[in-house]
Amino acid sequence: MRIEQLEYLAAVTQYGSLRRASEHLHLSQPALSEAVAKLERELGVTLLDRRRSGARISPQGLDLLPHMVEVLEAIARLRAAAGDQTTAHRTVRIGTVNAGTATLLLPALRQMKTESPGTSVEVRSLQQEEIYVGLGEGALDLGLVNLLGGDDLPPDLDSVPLLQGRPVVVLPAGHRLAEQSAIHPDELRATPFVGMRAGYLMHRFAQRLFGADLPREWHSTDGAEMGKMMVAEGLGLTVLPDYSVEDDPLMRSGLVTTRPIAGDTTTVAMTLVRHRRARPTRAVRDLIGTLRGLAADPAA
Repeated sequence: MRIEQLEYLAAVTQYGSLRRASEHLHLSQPALSEAVAKLERELGVTLLDRRRSGARISPQGLDLLPHMVEVLEAIARLRAAAGDQTTAHRTVRIGTVNAGTATLLLPALRQMKTESPGTSVEVRSLQQEEIYVGLGEGALDLGLVNLLGGDDLPPDLDSVPLLQGRPVVVLPAGHRLAEQSAIHPDELRATPFVGMRAGYLMHRFAQRLFGADLPREWHSTDGAEMGKMMVAEGLGLTVLPDYSVEDDPLMRSGLVTTRPIAGDTTTVAMTLVRHRRARPTRAVRDLIGTLRGLAADPAA
């Protein structure tokens, strides 16, 4: 068994395919595949599920991955102690839904840059199910997702609620409905609506809110950030968690505002998730602490 073989398997897990891992490692794909195959023969287990659509870590490989990561981290510590600082470079991979980016994640990354200058981050904007898959496969260390009240997480994930809020209507500040203290779903149906694309939590909420009687004019987009910009441009109204709009630049500049949804008691929470079997590095633990601190005291 060679250290490179463990590094190769970790790269395939991180980048999601043999092709992307080989490009990152500057190694030919056949050479990378053969190195992993030799490790499989030596261990007597199948580490990768090889399919036409690409190679992913197998369930057996996922069971062994924490032990491999532990070995690689021990080697990195040894090399760092010997003076090879390049191997002490730390990366945190986090998947996030758009609603958590401006409100929580970016401030946390700015703080981490000051407090942990040796840590780099890889941020991926993903849908909720993609984040769950990435955590399960070891391609992500952490995830930020929205959960409606009553939602359940996959059983292999641990969660920490960070922000609690309510879905609100987001509308241009000069819109006629902004004069009201709350907006009824029937009033939303009668105006152009900007909905999240299928797969986003707020798409599911909108479907629940409107039932079979959808707004006559429905535009779709990916994520809260584009949704807010479309509202600011006058293309329609949308519904988003209140914490994804509060202190947003568009809100501060007076281009958009929010109103409660009349008669709706739904709650929504921005939640930090990670896989239970993953062994968090110090960099991951530091980012978790920073996110929790900011959620508890946004002014910190």
